[in-house]
Amino acid sequence: MRYLCFIAFAFFICGCNRTEVKPPVEYKGPISEAEKVELFYTENDKVKIKMLADMLYEFQNGDREFPKGIYMEFYKEDGSLESTLKANHAYFFKQENQWRGRGNVEVKNLQKTEQLNTEELFWKPADKKIFTEKFVTIRQQGDVLYGEGLDAKQDLSDYVIRKPTGEIEVKE
Repeated sequence: MRYLCFIAFAFFICGCNRTEVKPPVEYKGPISEAEKVELFYTENDKVKIKMLADMLYEFQNGDREFPKGIYMEFYKEDGSLESTLKANHAYFFKQENQWRGRGNVEVKNLQKTEQLNTEELFWKPADKKIFTEKFVTIRQQGDVLYGEGLDAKQDLSDYVIRKPTGEIEVKE
């Protein structure tokens, strides 16, 4: 019996001194950072898109975050500047090949002198389309259009406001 009590006491003492091993915490932050970034996307040796950003974070899965905003220029086949896009914050989702701009998003079509403003905008480069579910304002020559939701070409040359609001002047 004494021997049994000694074994129980030894297990109790060993159990109290046990150090707890915690599993390692997985790092989910950026694997690289860059400041004052200037990138060019080209097709057939012609610049199609110029991108400027003050800060770029790149993640393990290929996603990219632009926490200080982004500015992009889109060029036509002849090399002339067609449209611009800027946002206070941007994120590129590599798996979906899709961009999201947030906070004072602005798209300008320089050919038509039109400007889109919204708080959130998505861009699919493969389809050359932009879209949002948020409130939008489009300034045209002399008119301002309002609404919720938008589907458009990336250069804003053709668009549909899903739920337009406000008054529109129709010229006969």
